[in-house]
Amino acid sequence: MNTDAPWPDLDEAEHRVLGIQTKLHQWATDDPHRRFDDLYNLVADPAFLVVAWDRVRGNRGARSAGVDGVAPRSIVFGKEKFLTGLRDDLKARRFVPLPVREKLIPKSGGKLRGLGIPTARDRTVQAALKLVLEPIFEADFKPVSYGFRPKRRAQDAIAEIHYYATRSYEWVLEGDITAVLRRNLTCRSLGPGASQSRGQARPAPGEGVPQGRRPR
Repeated sequence: MNTDAPWPDLDEAEHRVLGIQTKLHQWATDDPHRRFDDLYNLVADPAFLVVAWDRVRGNRGARSAGVDGVAPRSIVFGKEKFLTGLRDDLKARRFVPLPVREKLIPKSGGKLRGLGIPTARDRTVQAALKLVLEPIFEADFKPVSYGFRPKRRAQDAIAEIHYYATRSYEWVLEGDITAVLRRNLTCRSLGPGASQSRGQARPAPGEGVPQGRRPR
C-alpha cells in the first residue's frame, strides 16, 4: 500500500476505505483463523485518516475539547497540517494518547456518570482504528447481537424481542456488566507480553481482559 500518497478528498478517501474494509471483512469471513498483518499501516493511511477526521469533526461532540483545549470543530483551515502531523507521529511510532478530560453527566435517580473526552488527535486515531478493526470483528458477531454495531440500534433489539414474544416465547433475560473497564481504561492488548492470536486476546500479566478478539 502507498502510505506516502497525497491527501485524497473525502469522496476518494471513502471509496478507498470501503474497498479495503470489504476485503478485510471477506477475508475474516472466509477464514476464522486468519492472522491479519500490517493493519497498523492502515491506521496511518491518508484515506483512513481523512475519513476518520470527517467522522470526528461531524460528531455532535466535536464542540467539546480534551485536555489540550482543542475542540475538533475549531480546526477549520488547518486540517491538512493537523492530519500530516498526526500521520507523521503514527508512522514514526511516537504517537502517545493523552489522558481524557473527565466530566460528570447527571443520570436518572440523582446518580452521576463519568464521561471521558479524548483530544482531537486521540479521537481521530480511535476513529481510524475503528475503520480498520470493525469489518474484521463484524465477521464474528451473530445476527442477534445489536450493541454498538453499525446500522443497528436498541430499537432493532426491541423489535426482535417483540417478534419472538408474539410467537410463544415468554422469557427475556437482560444482563449488564457494571464498570467492566473502569480499572483499566486503556487496553494494552498489543503491549509487550500480549498474545496476538486471532482466536483470543490475552493481555500481559496484570492487565485487564479486553472485550472482543483479533487484535493486530
